[in-house]
Amino acid sequence: MLILGIETSCDETAAALVEDGIYEISSVVASSQELHKKTGGVVPEVAARKQVEFMVPAIAETLKKARVSAADIDALAVTVGPGLIGSLFVGVEAAKALAMAWDKPLIPVNHLVGHIYAAFIGSDAPALPAVVLIVSGGHTDLVLMRGHGALEYLGGTVDDAAGEAFDKTARLLGLGAYLGGAALSRKAQEVFPANSSRCPRLPRPMLDQATFDFSFSGLKTAVKRLVETGRYPVAVVAREFEDAVVDVLAAKTMRAAKGLGVKSVIVGGGVAANSHLRNRLRAEVGTQGFTLHIPPPRLCTDNAVVIASAAYFNQTQKKLSEIQPNPSLVIAD
Repeated sequence: MLILGIETSCDETAAALVEDGIYEISSVVASSQELHKKTGGVVPEVAARKQVEFMVPAIAETLKKARVSAADIDALAVTVGPGLIGSLFVGVEAAKALAMAWDKPLIPVNHLVGHIYAAFIGSDAPALPAVVLIVSGGHTDLVLMRGHGALEYLGGTVDDAAGEAFDKTARLLGLGAYLGGAALSRKAQEVFPANSSRCPRLPRPMLDQATFDFSFSGLKTAVKRLVETGRYPVAVVAREFEDAVVDVLAAKTMRAAKGLGVKSVIVGGGVAANSHLRNRLRAEVGTQGFTLHIPPPRLCTDNAVVIASAAYFNQTQKKLSEIQPNPSLVIAD
């Protein structure tokens, strides 16, 4: 089954063709990132306007790369939420127009569920049940995946998501106002683990609580206090902050996996591209009896490959009139 996926939940305009949920045939991602760098963050109206501009070329290029036509496509899939309402609207309306013009079914996809299916691209699919850590700029959630379409929410952030905390802390450290989390991680790599003790230990929020919830907003306050002293190098503070976040993410994920007796651990979302988190989880899994599945970095960020894959494994037939953008979707929806 060949599915054309469309993703416009934030500032990317993405289209992709995926066969049988696991074979990536072609993929195109158009970004307005350079415009948002000038304003220090995503401006929703600017993002949506660029998506209107990029949508048709992105879809056309995806089909051209795969050397297929509309007649070869079995269904379309589109992100319906969560995300920016203007951006979601562009993608949903484009997908509905194509579905009507081509007389194809349209499958609505939850963006967060899409992140899970980055781990299913390729031949080495995770065995189920699995514990899933979805960690990005807007979300930090732990989910039990018993099967396709059978997700149970275990816990999530009560304030800032991990990626949001990374970006906001990067601002405090003077490492950039937009996409600063990646800059913070690069800065942290300048410090060897053995030297990180030069910085006072930051709190590991909710680490010792029995729940699977997270909290990262207090870390920003703790970093702010260190910065105000002027006593500690930026790289040292960045390293301690990253260590604190990774400690909490890894510990709670492993606790859930061990306690629930799953076969796999899946990690998805933009922060899944963080090398420190990836290495830590690989080390933690070791010989625990379950396998770890983290997609390549290019599939961690927003893309349409995962949307098409999620659609294949979670086919929901709806009338076009019933498919509407919902910026407030949660993982269990």
